[in-house]
Amino acid sequence: MTSLSGFRRRQESIRLLLCAAFALLCAAAVTGWPAQVSVSVFALPLFVASYLLGPRRLPWYVVGLLGVELVVIASLGDVDARMGVSTAVLFALALMVLLTSFRRSQLGVTGLRGESMLVDLRDRILSQGMLPALPSEWYAETALRSAGGTPFAGDFVVASRPGNGRRLELVVVDVSGKGEDAGTRSLLLSGAFSGLLNALPPGEFLPAANDYLIRQNWDEGFATAIHLSLDLVSGDFALRAAGHPPAVQRCAGSGRWTVHPSEGGTVLGVLEDADFPAVTGRLRKGDALLLYTDGLVENRNRDIAMGIDRLQGQGERLLRNGIDDGARRLIDKLGSRNDDRALLLVHRR
Repeated sequence: MTSLSGFRRRQESIRLLLCAAFALLCAAAVTGWPAQVSVSVFALPLFVASYLLGPRRLPWYVVGLLGVELVVIASLGDVDARMGVSTAVLFALALMVLLTSFRRSQLGVTGLRGESMLVDLRDRILSQGMLPALPSEWYAETALRSAGGTPFAGDFVVASRPGNGRRLELVVVDVSGKGEDAGTRSLLLSGAFSGLLNALPPGEFLPAANDYLIRQNWDEGFATAIHLSLDLVSGDFALRAAGHPPAVQRCAGSGRWTVHPSEGGTVLGVLEDADFPAVTGRLRKGDALLLYTDGLVENRNRDIAMGIDRLQGQGERLLRNGIDDGARRLIDKLGSRNDDRALLLVHRR
């Protein structure tokens, strides 16, 4: 542990020396060729240092850089309006860098390391929703889209295959809010819900998830969810919903779509001791089941019932051409681009 911390300190010292050398190089360029090189060139080492240096060293570097700039300006003699404006802009940029550094000091990470941490957390959300390997007669696929195309979303999927591989447990969750605002809550809930899904019987998952969310005491802390527990041998399934849009099933034999009612389950994080009744059914050969979030079927100009009808119509047209990649093709055709969307497709070949 000591050697690792020492290695990191040496790395930070090397980065500080490189940034200092860059600043001195800029100073030499401005002093040597004042007609060709403006003092605004000092913005380059300022920008580089904001990414490379930690919150403890960055403020001292910024102060030193501004001092070097003032020395260079004093050595040039006459200060015209152009140089004065460039200097004022650089000081404003330095102030913004310092404010950002103070915020980073709460985490104790540099810019690049902090961004990599967020990327890693986002990838962990996606990994929670990775579907386990299934028997050859089963096909499952997830598709997620975030509001505005941002990397973080409030919709996510968690999956598990307990019971010696006989059962498939899938949960689609819609956290209150959207995009980056809901992304931080999704980071926490995806890990917690994944652990609960693997540890508890199907009937106990949503009550435990509800208790967990209530204990967080978030100002905007509710979520909707739908939980599918599927027997991979018989095709029997149980659906439990918490304020979530109903699942829809395509029956291959009749070619009809069935909407499985989901009334009775309140949203997660609102009421203690909430009840989440199960709706049962069976997936026969050729059948498909769709689980989704409200961003796929609801918008300001359309009732959710009409959105579900449109989902069935689009699903019939698209899935007629093959199930493979069906979730991606369907989610790209439906829903608002200004809302998070998630779609889960399960098919028995």
